[in-house]
Amino acid sequence: MGPLRDRFWEKPLAALDREEWEALCDGCGRCCLHKIEYEDTGEVEDTNVACTLLDCSTGQCRDYARRKAFVPDCLQLTLRLVEQVRWLPETCAYRRRAEGRPLPSWHYLISGDRDAVVRAGVSVAGRVISEDVAGPLEHHVVCWEEDEESADAP
Repeated sequence: MGPLRDRFWEKPLAALDREEWEALCDGCGRCCLHKIEYEDTGEVEDTNVACTLLDCSTGQCRDYARRKAFVPDCLQLTLRLVEQVRWLPETCAYRRRAEGRPLPSWHYLISGDRDAVVRAGVSVAGRVISEDVAGPLEHHVVCWEEDEESADAP
C-alpha cells in the first residue's frame, strides 16, 4: 500500500483512490452480517448472524483479500452501492461521508486507535454468531443501537 493523502477522509468519496477507500472502513463488521429483506415492504432487519469468514471475536474478516473466492455473494462496497443501500448503519464511515458528515471521534483515522470502534460499542466483535451454527435468520433479528450520540462517542 502506498502513502495515503493527508486527511483524505475529508474528501468526497468519489475523490478517493482504491487504497484510501479501503482505509476509510472503520472495521465494525456490520456489513458482514446477514440481513432479512421483506420483498413486499422492502423493510430490512438486521441480524447478529455473521458471514462464515467473519471472526466473531474480533469482527474482522479472516481472508479479506480472497473473500469472494469463498463467499461469492460477498458485497464489495462501492460508491454506487453506498448511495443505493439503506442498510448501512448511521455509524458507517462510508455512509457518513456520502452524506457529507464527518467521521466520528472514535474512528481510527481520527483517534489513532483501531480498538476505539469496539469500545464505542459500534463493532460486532463478541456480539455475533457465525452463519455456520446460527440456524434460521429469523431467530437472530436484532436492533443495533443507532443514534448520533453512539455514532459520535469517543
